[in-house]
Amino acid sequence: MTNSAMLQSTKGRSMTNRSMLLLLTALGAVASPAYAHVFVQSGPATVGGSYRAVLAVPHGCGASPTTKITVQIPEGMIAVKPMPKPGWTVAVKKGAYAQSYDFMHGMKASEGVKEITWTGKLDNDFYDEFVFSAYLPATLKADVPLYLPTLQSCEQGSEDWAQIPAAGQDPHSLKSPAPIVRLAAASPHDAMAQMAGMVHAGDLMIMTPWTRATPPAAKVAGGYLTITNNGKTSDKLLGGTFTGGSRIEVHEMSVTDGVMKMRPLNDGLEIKPGATVKLEPGGYHLMLMDLAKPFAKGDKVKAQLQFEKAGKVDIELDVNAVGASAPAGGGHAH
Repeated sequence: MTNSAMLQSTKGRSMTNRSMLLLLTALGAVASPAYAHVFVQSGPATVGGSYRAVLAVPHGCGASPTTKITVQIPEGMIAVKPMPKPGWTVAVKKGAYAQSYDFMHGMKASEGVKEITWTGKLDNDFYDEFVFSAYLPATLKADVPLYLPTLQSCEQGSEDWAQIPAAGQDPHSLKSPAPIVRLAAASPHDAMAQMAGMVHAGDLMIMTPWTRATPPAAKVAGGYLTITNNGKTSDKLLGGTFTGGSRIEVHEMSVTDGVMKMRPLNDGLEIKPGATVKLEPGGYHLMLMDLAKPFAKGDKVKAQLQFEKAGKVDIELDVNAVGASAPAGGGHAH
């Protein structure tokens, strides 16, 4: 090859490399906005059911560590409960809703959590998630998203993710877009599954009992459900039994001084008149003890709960995947 040909070949490779670098840079620019701001990681939410909102925080304020996350709860998102985080404190502000919402089978909700603040420390080198549960009334429109204005405070400076796009505007064109919850209409299958998961026992209504698949050597499993007391007197969930194990205990998980603790409620879990109590990961839950064999996804576990006044109540827990955070289809848990 002549010197001229070699030079031309080298120039060609250099141009090719530069072109490839420009292409990769362009692709990075296209892909990066989804991770350039605080955003909702948990995907669409079904109208008329519960929702687990996961706020992702991918970076600090420049290189400065995040010390506080404050999220504003939009009108129409009700029965909000934040999930505690080890090493962080959590506080809420409550207030009246702009209107009263149907909250389940004739019940009304007219006030609740309007703001959540987590306080702690997240270095810029790390990513983290902040979680809360909510209920989305059936009156919400599936084609109208909800926005969660979020203030990210840091050791130096802050980022106010609160911009809401105008009609037809691309949210990614905004400098500081508010996290978006996109709503989806409930399918007939979801509605049927919700009805099938309800058990009535006197004034109590028990909904969406479920558990998780377990590893081969596991001897315990968590159980989750929602209980509503439509009566005028309190009742207590004391425990119970289930097929394939010895007993069911009622436990509480909590965070004290940044340390997560779990303890049995030996006196039972009170269900006050007119109240809805949700047993879920990270809070009140059932412990199914002494498993004879592992639970497999798709199984159903027959169980009998023991209440102080309602007595023994037969239920069936759906077994979801290992690590599942909620029943398939979102469930009808409040």
